[in-house]
Amino acid sequence: MTTTQDARQDLYPTRLTAPGGTLTREHRTVWGRAQDGPFDAGALAAHEERGFTILEDMITGDEVLAYRQELTRLTTTPALKADERVITEKTSGEVRSIFEVQDLSPAIDALSRDPRILERARQLLGSEVYLHQTRVNYMPGFAGSGFYWHSDFETWHAEDGMPIPRAVSCSIALTDNYPFNGGLMVMPGSHRTFVPSLGETPEDNYRSSLKEQKAGVPSEAAITEMAHGLGIDQFTGPAGSALWFDANIMHGSGNNITPFPRSNIFFVFNSVENALEEPFGAADHRPGYIANRDATPLR
Repeated sequence: MTTTQDARQDLYPTRLTAPGGTLTREHRTVWGRAQDGPFDAGALAAHEERGFTILEDMITGDEVLAYRQELTRLTTTPALKADERVITEKTSGEVRSIFEVQDLSPAIDALSRDPRILERARQLLGSEVYLHQTRVNYMPGFAGSGFYWHSDFETWHAEDGMPIPRAVSCSIALTDNYPFNGGLMVMPGSHRTFVPSLGETPEDNYRSSLKEQKAGVPSEAAITEMAHGLGIDQFTGPAGSALWFDANIMHGSGNNITPFPRSNIFFVFNSVENALEEPFGAADHRPGYIANRDATPLR
């Protein structure tokens, strides 16, 4: 690393060479006020406490159908088959995720700027925001594989250079989320604790981690302690519902062995006051389609 990088204060050190303890988060979760947006004071307090909020009517039924058609278009566009933004399942080869989807779909780009969504992101982060990352996720019936427990911020800090956890994700369900079809699990309150990971970041780690994450995951001991202390909730609900969750919350999903597919649109909003620097735990930053380095406010 350079002298400039060495001089930075790293408040959330990770990718350690020796085991280290957890860190108590130094930064708040909710940066705005009730008068700043759609969430009332009670909803903001609950989000600060739990680290996530579920809204069951984020978009309408007609919109759900339209976005499903858009997802079908994206997966059947021949020109996208070899696009590096398209991530396939490790075993089946089916499409798992498509990144930077706002550049591929005017409809999804417009959704990211919809006041119903954008005003909530600004309120939670207390500033103008930009899209750090976008994607659509597919979990087909019988073949959809899950993701091991992790904190997104741990990766964004180590591999993208996000200074602090002043970011929030919005996952909008385009299919019904049942308790049995691989729905996202979260540990309420886990966002208040940062769990460092052990081991250096492999070169070009993103090429494998987007299919199966191995670097940057917490130990089984840490997960066991947090699960027993905090419990586990799950994002379930009808198509059109949305999960808003803090960048540092511990979450994961199981495989989908049911016939019921699951898909969603995923936006990550970062505060313009939390723009990316050089990575804190990797030799180089990831490509822009995974970690946007243009912090121009979203309008």
